[in-house]
Amino acid sequence: MNDRTSALDEPVTDDALTRPFAGASPYDTYVHASVLNSLQQPLTEAPDEMGFLVTTQVMELWFTLIVHEWRTARVAFAKDDLPAAVDALTRSRRALTALAASWAPIAALTPAQFNGFRAAFGQASGFQSAMYRHMEFLLGDKSAGLLRAHRGDPAVHEALAETYREPSLYDEVLGYLHRQGLPVPRHVRERDVTSPYTGDPGVVETWRHVYTGERNHPHLALGELLTDIAELVTRWRFDHVLVVRRAMGAKPGSAGSAGLAWLEQRAARPVFPDLWEVRGDL
Repeated sequence: MNDRTSALDEPVTDDALTRPFAGASPYDTYVHASVLNSLQQPLTEAPDEMGFLVTTQVMELWFTLIVHEWRTARVAFAKDDLPAAVDALTRSRRALTALAASWAPIAALTPAQFNGFRAAFGQASGFQSAMYRHMEFLLGDKSAGLLRAHRGDPAVHEALAETYREPSLYDEVLGYLHRQGLPVPRHVRERDVTSPYTGDPGVVETWRHVYTGERNHPHLALGELLTDIAELVTRWRFDHVLVVRRAMGAKPGSAGSAGLAWLEQRAARPVFPDLWEVRGDL
């Protein structure tokens, strides 16, 4: 047996690790971990409520990052800066993958476990998330009614109204493709960007030009990157449906929503519909 003091038993000698902080640690000053860690305030003694709160809050942070990256990409497309746009979209793809994994802590809640704290959040519902609404508006899924729901909070409403009034990420993609010489129809380029985008045969034809062109062309890679994003968003939505179905079945949702039926309807809405439609033409 080795009687020397093990490395684990040796005292720390690095003064940088033991020197007292003059106030909050530099780490906390930058990351605000103490603020984040103070935001979990369960209202019941149910052991599963903490996991529900943390999961929901983590998702809100991922929403914030994804919105940031999509706005960055939208600006880059408007400037015809494809490399910068692709970089931002690639980062958002990684964030979307992490977002999907965030369901794990609550994915297997039973009805009894969920009912242990469900009444505590009253009329609160995930569909009220303003940051997720920014995501949907950036994808082109605009809704005046869902914007109107936030009028009670002027700052939140105005920020969301700005995203509502601006071109979506996909609108800027189509503008970029047009400036690169691809046949994006004029009525699409000049459309009312506050209306939900539901697809257009002329845009499907635009993507057909891309997909039947050079195999290694950057525009083809862009189409596939956008399809990855559309798929990840759709998978997250359907995972949401499964989590709710497992925890509460088809009961009405909080805040008076139709619950599972409403989620299923929203999940079925295609993201970047032209990119899915074009596959049948190839």
